[in-house]
Amino acid sequence: MQPGIVYAALAFVGWGLFPVYFRQLEQVPALEIIMHRTLWSMLFVALLLLVRRRWEWLAQLRQNPRTVGVFALSALLLSGNWLIYVWAVNNGHVVDASLGYFIQPLLNVALGTVFLHERPRSGQWAAVALAAAGVAWLTWQAGHLPWIGLSLALTFGIYGLMRKVAVLGALEGLAVETALLTPLALAALAWWGWRGEAAWVHADAPLWGWLLAAGPFTAIPLLLFAAGARRITLTTLGVLQYIGPTLQFMLGVWLYGESLTPARLIGFVLIWAALVLFTLEGAWRQRRGASRVARTPA
Repeated sequence: MQPGIVYAALAFVGWGLFPVYFRQLEQVPALEIIMHRTLWSMLFVALLLLVRRRWEWLAQLRQNPRTVGVFALSALLLSGNWLIYVWAVNNGHVVDASLGYFIQPLLNVALGTVFLHERPRSGQWAAVALAAAGVAWLTWQAGHLPWIGLSLALTFGIYGLMRKVAVLGALEGLAVETALLTPLALAALAWWGWRGEAAWVHADAPLWGWLLAAGPFTAIPLLLFAAGARRITLTTLGVLQYIGPTLQFMLGVWLYGESLTPARLIGFVLIWAALVLFTLEGAWRQRRGASRVARTPA
């Protein structure tokens, strides 16, 4: 199998299994988990940069201070996404969280249109409309917007848009984002510890192990994703992207016993149909383009 497919698939499997990891930290408040995730990710990424001796990008930051401001905003979006996701998982909303990552590829079409002046094709607009119908159905059934899924999709979608136009790679960008958040994380953990309200003060060895694991568990999927994205087409990457939310959905329904009524399932079916249409349209367009190139005389 092509290495790029393996790297990307492993990244999405890792993200899809995140609920299993965060359930080991149920006794820790979601905000404290985010502070630990920030701190240990920073240390893990710094160690990787030290081993690989990749520091030349620091000159770019010194030459262009505006870049730091951009990454400060992306760091806030990323931490907000983490907070919503961890809270959702540890409060019995794994299925709702999976919804956000199912609709995110379709939201990217809208974001690309508004901010990058891209021109979506008719098939892509049809997929977006079908997904919007699914969200509208879920809203009508619940009596309120599916805020968990929409918040996750919006925060990660805008974050992805910012990283798409960023000047730094995945590892370097994550290093900047976590470095900017680390002082806040240290201050918060110290304050909660001093007041005796922090879980880490009373944590046993297994819990400390799970907290420390937040560093590699955060960074490794991102690095695998970056390695895979450079080696395969966007169409293939888009198909593989559904591994993550599919695993989350299955875990929520079959492992954690979250309810999924037939009426609610209709909304998910509409969104899945939109994803199938979106993927098939992209694959057809790519194959048509490759065929046209092959017929062009040399």
